[in-house]
Amino acid sequence: MSLIADNPCASDADPAWIAAHPRVQKVPSRDLTLFIQRHFLSAEECALLVERIDADRRPSTIADANGDGYFRTSETCDLDPADPFIATIDAKLSAFAGIAPVHGEPIQGQRYGVGQEFKAHTDYFDPKGADYARYCAVAGNRTWTLMVYLNAPAAGGATRFTSIGKTVQPEAGKLLAWNNRIAPGEPNPASLHHGMKVRSGVKHVITKWYREKPWG
Repeated sequence: MSLIADNPCASDADPAWIAAHPRVQKVPSRDLTLFIQRHFLSAEECALLVERIDADRRPSTIADANGDGYFRTSETCDLDPADPFIATIDAKLSAFAGIAPVHGEPIQGQRYGVGQEFKAHTDYFDPKGADYARYCAVAGNRTWTLMVYLNAPAAGGATRFTSIGKTVQPEAGKLLAWNNRIAPGEPNPASLHHGMKVRSGVKHVITKWYREKPWG
């Protein structure tokens, strides 16, 4: 029986549950709970996701503009949760994390061309930030991030967790999962990460964020 079936209201991931999955690597760190699993998605699943992202992408945005017009230069696609294929991927991610699906934001796809990046940032919303009330009043803050690389660019495009000195290289189907908070109401600054510049080729990823309360 799955953790979700045992606890259908689970709003946070259990690191022990994730660590018990086959082929999961836990990155040694006292400050960040970071897991990596290669081949989480198949080559066919990755290709279908890339196709959907490329068909409906738009310039990426940031919640709290910081005056740096080059802070996030990727493109974004809001993947349709009513699409049966996307729903299957969504369920697969929730089962991996052990988080009830109602706590998940819709899956986003991102595309990075040559020279594009997302400078060092956190996925949670700063409780003291101007955007906190707008983005967290209903569903609360982000608890966990699951991100899957859909391909590997010819050069560049790594994800650098700057606070813990860990760099992860893109690889088709590879999943990363990390905690955005230490405890309720206490965001985790060690989750700071940088989507580094693509030097050659194109990089695609999907990202799934989970919230403290049911989404929407």
